[in-house]
Amino acid sequence: MICKRCGVCCMVDFIAYVTERDMERWNREERMDILDIIDREHAFWAGDHLISDVDGRYLNRCPFLTWEGEVHSCSIHETRPEVCRNYEPGSSEICSQFKG
Repeated sequence: MICKRCGVCCMVDFIAYVTERDMERWNREERMDILDIIDREHAFWAGDHLISDVDGRYLNRCPFLTWEGEVHSCSIHETRPEVCRNYEPGSSEICSQFKG
């Protein structure tokens, strides 16, 4: 299925799903832009959502989600986390293309 780039699947805090392999890759790539955000966004689960333990704000989307005209885009698409690389449009209930 082709992604419609609606951004709904990115309306979660991806930092909760970053793996050690992602971190190792970003260190090798010297992606301090990504690593600094991850370091700054310490979070914990509060029921069904993430809360920043730094300032208590609700973390409701990936910090790398951007808007380009009429579609969303990923500002780190070339080195996005494994969870994003492996996501199939329509494979979960959060996707508008989910058929059940």
